[in-house]
Parts: sequence; C-alpha cells; structure tokens
Amino acid sequence: MNTTIHLNLQLFAVQTTLLNSSGNDLSPEMKTYYEKRLLDNAEPNLVHDQFADKYPIPKNGGKTIEFRKYSPLGKATTPITEGVTPDGNKLNVTAITATISQYGDWIQLSDLLDMTAIDNNVVQSTKLLGSQAGRTLDTVTREVLAGGTNVIYAPKVSGGSETAVTSRAGLDATSKINVDLIYKAARALKTMNTDKIKDSFVAIVHPDVAYDLMRCEEWIEVHKYASPENIYQGEIGKIGGVRFVESTEAKIWTGDGCPSGLAVYGTIVVGAHAYGVTEIEGGGLQHIVKQLGYGDDPLNQRSSCGWKATRVAKRLVEEYMVRIESVSSFSATASAN
Repeated sequence: MNTTIHLNLQLFAVQTTLLNSSGNDLSPEMKTYYEKRLLDNAEPNLVHDQFADKYPIPKNGGKTIEFRKYSPLGKATTPITEGVTPDGNKLNVTAITATISQYGDWIQLSDLLDMTAIDNNVVQSTKLLGSQAGRTLDTVTREVLAGGTNVIYAPKVSGGSETAVTSRAGLDATSKINVDLIYKAARALKTMNTDKIKDSFVAIVHPDVAYDLMRCEEWIEVHKYASPENIYQGEIGKIGGVRFVESTEAKIWTGDGCPSGLAVYGTIVVGAHAYGVTEIEGGGLQHIVKQLGYGDDPLNQRSSCGWKATRVAKRLVEEYMVRIESVSSFSATASAN
C-alpha cells in the first residue's frame, strides 16, 4: 500500500550549518521523508526478495542470524484405538545459521553544488542511492540462489531430436529454454511436496530468456489472466502452474565453465519457504544524511548522502527450488552480471 506523506517543502530549502549544533540534524519529518524515498526506490529492484521468508534483523544479536527449517510430518496411518490417546508427534526444527554482512555507499555533495543546483540534491541523490541499494541487495540474494544444487540443463537440439546435457559447459547455441523444461521443474517441486506461493510456483527469468519463451503457444500474457488483480512486481505471464517474473538481475554466466562465446542464463523456479532473507525495514536499510559542517568541515563545504544495509540470504530447502540453465537468442552478445 502506498502512503502519501504531506510536508512543507520549505524545510528542504534551508540547511542549518552551525557546527556542533543540534540544528545540524535533520528534522524527524525530513528523516521520514528521505527514508521513505530510499525504500520506495529500493523495493522495485528487490525482485528475488518477493518470494523469500523474511526475517527481522536481530537486535544486539551479534553478527549471526538463525533461520529455521521445519521438517514435514510423516503420515499418521495407524488407526486410533477407542479411548486411547495416541503418542503425539514432535516438531522437528533445524536451525540454519548465517553471518550477516553490511553493504553501503554514499555521495559527497559540495556547498557550491547546493548553491547552483536547480533540484534538491539530497532528493536526487536519494533516488539514485535507493535504486543502487535495491540492486545491490537483490544481487546478494540472487548469488545465493544461483548456487543451488538442484539444476536442469536445457538439451541440445539437432534435426528435431534432443540430446541431454549434464553440465553448463555442455550447452550449445541450440540449448534454449522450452516449455518442457518448465514442466520438468514444476514436477520436481511437486514430487517434494513443495508448497506453492499463493496459487503457483514462481520463475525469475531474464528478459533474454523470456523472449524465447514468450513465443510458445502455452504462454499466457499477464493481462490475459482470469484474475489479474494480484500480480507480482515484474510479472509478465505464466505457463501451466508457473508464473514468470522478469528481471535484468536474473543470473548470467560467461567465460570459464560456459560454452565458448556463449552466455548461460539461470532461471530460478521456486516454491514457498525455499530461502530466507533479512528484512530491509526495521534497520535493515538505513538512509544517512550528513549536512554541511558535519565532522572535519570548518568551512561548511561538504555534506553527504548515503545508505547502509544489513543483509544475508540463505537457501533453506534445496529441494524447493530448481535452476534451469540455458542459452538464449542473445547469448553471443550478453555479458555476465
């Protein structure tokens, strides 16, 4: 839900620059405004976060966080004896620990830039930093998912027949994604009793790969859904029980381990509870502004705007995600990301 914040823009027209003065801090209203702008610009880029289990940043909990994986219960096939209470079951919880890391960047602004700029520099910097923060944190999550062990390779195609491929290096220019691979990935998740996300499994796909897939007869454009109200950020369509979310941050490999001269794409197909990430709210992503005169700045020449985030992502159940590796129609010119 989008929240509209009404504020007096004159608050942003004047900067108090008295050194060692409480007036050198941003007002609470300005902090709220900038924090929201940072989050608003970061969230659209957090494509991989949409389908993760979210965990809050632990308060004073050190540099590690504990994710929890719950094992499914076996079938209760033994008939109950009348009047006899059966033995209860136990909750089997596996703790998965991960080390938290910090990421961040900042922009230095000069007093001359402030005086000559048409736009509010902090606002413009916040837009750029928010986008950068979102793409950075999304990449951290993507790299974890791209290391999953459950992989399907697109086959080679020649003369209408397919040859199975068992490694990334074994792919060639004919090894493009197809509908059958999507159904195979969905089957793999179903056989592990993977819960769906809402009503479907979800695939995160690069636009280059989506280009090859969208021309299949089975492809249904998102605007043709029977109920198109609850679509995901970046959703473009579906095949069977798999909904596709497009992102330029979907993984691409080149060079070592790849077929000569071709980029390889990773399309991640996931169900619920496959992986976890730390939340960006509640301290997970911070906006930091230092006004003119802060620190070692005797002539009030420098201010800065930046972001700092605490982040970790972890694969929780390998069987709940499948990575399809393929080439695309654009593999000859694509770059690694």
